[in-house]
Amino acid sequence: MARRVAMLNNKGGVGKSGTTIRLAEGLAKAGKRVFVVDMDPQGNSSQMLGWHYDPELKQPTISQAIKANTGEDEALGCAREVFQPIAWNCSYAERISIAPARLPLENRMSEAGIGGAWRRLDQALEGADDHVDYTLIDCPPSLFHLTQLGLAASHDAVIVADADFYAVEGAQRARDFIKRKSAKDLGNPDLELRGVILNKYKDTVRQNEQRDSIRQIFGPLVWDPTVKFIESLATANNNGVSLEESKGDRLSEIRATYELLTQTFLKEIPQP
Repeated sequence: MARRVAMLNNKGGVGKSGTTIRLAEGLAKAGKRVFVVDMDPQGNSSQMLGWHYDPELKQPTISQAIKANTGEDEALGCAREVFQPIAWNCSYAERISIAPARLPLENRMSEAGIGGAWRRLDQALEGADDHVDYTLIDCPPSLFHLTQLGLAASHDAVIVADADFYAVEGAQRARDFIKRKSAKDLGNPDLELRGVILNKYKDTVRQNEQRDSIRQIFGPLVWDPTVKFIESLATANNNGVSLEESKGDRLSEIRATYELLTQTFLKEIPQP
């Protein structure tokens, strides 16, 4: 079974999806096989991996896999029908697959009141990710039902934050939610917060203050290195391409940062 890791923050705009797919890229470059589950109806991580919905093909999404576990009949492992190749053109692309998301994933929110609804992603993934090393679950910027599905299915959690007051508050809410809710309400007592990634960092007085605040609040949970804001990285994310395919300034710095961050990931979240 894959080691499942939920990526989250209660605040949007911190670069959570970009961090998720760049960690997937780093893991794939390190020889690991990776599934990415996009639980954000905006579908950002799906698009960053080069996936686009084709109305003629009507590709399945994670929404269908979750819906299949609504009611008394459990469709265990049905997510295996959802995972698809990514569209990157690089040497390690075949080691990454995406369970994509589209806006209709929002419809699953209305089913939160169904008995055991929080287990539906876990059920959909059961057996479906046995042959990969890691499953990264990109949660939406909330702590409601879609994020709870991701947390209930995960072994570990990683918070992504930027050096902004509201992002730090969102990170604290995510941390506290995991502590309070994972055991009793999500049936996942072993879920553990493994790290905090400081993303989109700019060397300014205000951001230095927030960086120090994050390190004071979360202590050794804050991973190194910090990911700096570099325009070429944002461009690569927007264009839905790998760092191997990317063009622009400071790409060697970007690649080095994520290689080091991947090493931290593998150290803090080793496979069993």
